[in-house]
Amino acid sequence: MPQTDFFAPGAVVSVLTAQPLDRPLDYRAPEGGCMTGAFVEVPLGPRKVIGVVWGPGQGGFAPARLREVIRVLDVAPMRTEMQEFLQRAADYTLTPLPAMLRLATRAPGLADPPAMRRVLRPGPTPPDRWTDARRRVMAVLGDYGGLAFTPTELAEAAGVSAGVIKGLVKQGAIVEEAAPRDAPFARLEPDLPGKTLSADQAAAATHLCAGLRQGGYATTLLRGVTGSGKTEVYLEAVAECLRQGRQALVLLPEIALTAEFITRVEQRFGARPAEWHSGVTMTERRRIWKMAGQGGVQLVVGARSALFLPFRDLGLVIVDEEHDNSYKQEDGVLYNARDMAVLRASICGARVVLASATPSLESWANAEAGKYEKLVLSDRYGAAVMPRIGVIDMRGEKLPANRWVSADLRAAVTERLARGEQAMLFINRRGYAPVTLCRACGHQIGCDHCDARMVEHRFLKRLVCHQCGESKPIPTACPSCEAEGRLAPVGPGVERLSEEAAALFPEARIATLSSDMHGTARALKAEIESIAAGGADIVIGTQLVAKGHNFPLLTLVGVIDADLGLQGSDLRAAEHTFQLMRQVAGRAGRVEAQGVALLQSYQPEHPVIRAIVAGDEEGFWRAEAAERRAAGVPPYGRMAGIILSGPDMEQVFDLGNRLARDDVALRRVGARVYGPAPAPIARIRGRHRVRLLVKADRAAPLQAALAEWTGALRLPAQVRLAVDIDPQSFY
Repeated sequence: MPQTDFFAPGAVVSVLTAQPLDRPLDYRAPEGGCMTGAFVEVPLGPRKVIGVVWGPGQGGFAPARLREVIRVLDVAPMRTEMQEFLQRAADYTLTPLPAMLRLATRAPGLADPPAMRRVLRPGPTPPDRWTDARRRVMAVLGDYGGLAFTPTELAEAAGVSAGVIKGLVKQGAIVEEAAPRDAPFARLEPDLPGKTLSADQAAAATHLCAGLRQGGYATTLLRGVTGSGKTEVYLEAVAECLRQGRQALVLLPEIALTAEFITRVEQRFGARPAEWHSGVTMTERRRIWKMAGQGGVQLVVGARSALFLPFRDLGLVIVDEEHDNSYKQEDGVLYNARDMAVLRASICGARVVLASATPSLESWANAEAGKYEKLVLSDRYGAAVMPRIGVIDMRGEKLPANRWVSADLRAAVTERLARGEQAMLFINRRGYAPVTLCRACGHQIGCDHCDARMVEHRFLKRLVCHQCGESKPIPTACPSCEAEGRLAPVGPGVERLSEEAAALFPEARIATLSSDMHGTARALKAEIESIAAGGADIVIGTQLVAKGHNFPLLTLVGVIDADLGLQGSDLRAAEHTFQLMRQVAGRAGRVEAQGVALLQSYQPEHPVIRAIVAGDEEGFWRAEAAERRAAGVPPYGRMAGIILSGPDMEQVFDLGNRLARDDVALRRVGARVYGPAPAPIARIRGRHRVRLLVKADRAAPLQAALAEWTGALRLPAQVRLAVDIDPQSFY
């Protein structure tokens, strides 16, 4: 959408900054004027800050008294559709607009002049003599049509040493020049041949591509069993989007998945896409941000925050593993990237593909109601077949103390190892043990700053709080009674399971995959590639292994505690357990041999466990939907969480009680308040936390009522109030 509002020098303009203010501020347009959406530098007190020209000034002050915009930044203006997205996202999540703008400007050095770097291009003089290495270098430069390379990039692409490059520069065969660091990304070629698709895949890809050619907004739920090739289907949709000259965004739930996915994109399109996640350098973040606005990047692969990049012409958003909890931002600005992707696409006329083997009930319900299109891939790709799922009833097991692998699971692993296949043991707990208990006095070691037990990480030789990150050495004496040698780990974590596996299978090569055991994304990628190539016999893993990895030799998955997620009062406990177990089971048998998944359970008759074993996904969703509908909870009702926190527990509770009593604004729209009550983890980082839960009908205008209700409360210093629309967890 073109920018049309131009403000002449001296005109009063409204500038929104990312500073914690309650409104945009008025300034005078600078010499040369500015337009709506322009990124500008403005004075704010003694500082200079970055802002966006949001529109005409609000007035109320004489123009002569207003300060002037310092300068307009040399970046693409914010499009009006992006302004609308930020405003509507702020209204929906009840987030101050400056905080939303902060999400949209999370790139360093936007006010800096373009940086330069040394790049190489073909020169006017041929080499004095030709060698194989020199031919490769000049061929690479020719193949890319004169595209500039850095010395390192060119040496890597040609497979030669830096000395070869230096020699060609010295002879004039290659010229060295300065070029902007924020350069466009290599062009992707959508018409390169992709993988051969099955009939189901081809039909789904054809449908998605036809929708893109038709234009306009639509959301499609792409549901396919694990191993059915959903990625290849939506990459064809990406290709169609690129043919139309529009930009595409692929959201992934984990950084660990990015490296493997980037390789697949490069194989399909002949060049690497841009990556946006916490592991990317600050320089690269600035480059991606600028190129998104200028159209210099066609495809971005990233984490949830990539949704706030300033795309010039976004035509397609893929949300892979759309059911994953990591799409919900749980601190700062509280938003769900899956829902925000749909909102953004609806504003800019883009298509959304929500891909999952086990979709969220929200997406399933929207597809059932006809709000979303639905495509189903019911078979695995090629010769692979779905794994057989069985349950091991742990109630009859006579396991020794501190042992968790049953005799049946041990025998199944032994059988796989004898055939040269891989086995996986899964437990959704990081660390060595979730609790450290004193056998003399019963004290459980907790965090000094949170009401949470510290988790032993034996590989690190430390106790770690998984809420605030605090860690300390494992003590030799009880901190309560000071008894020596009486501290004992209670319960298994992934590290303890790895220790048990080493004792049970001493000849096996064991690899342990957990998000906190690999220092870098590169190290994790190397470990995953090694496992896929047969570098381990047994894989011990947490939830990380359930997401998208393909281990061709893996034919057995053993789940140590299939009941773990069914505990507690979370309304989504059954859904999350079903999704996780089906995803984990899907790691088995992804090539020719049929896989087996064995779930160790103390509740084998539980409806969720029975549904997992039967493979009756549709039956599970219908039963779960009926229960939620009867209870009037999401997706058939609305909920919002109110979290009050502060250093004084009594003060926070008093405020919670005052809110609960003064609920006229909520009752007016038919909403009910529950609480206040201590949060399940009642203290984090030294701050006491109290929760209230608001429940309303699906059609209730909840945000307006919540804004009126909470806006009447005067918060004391050091007390914070957060509103969580559509809460996913209740910690």
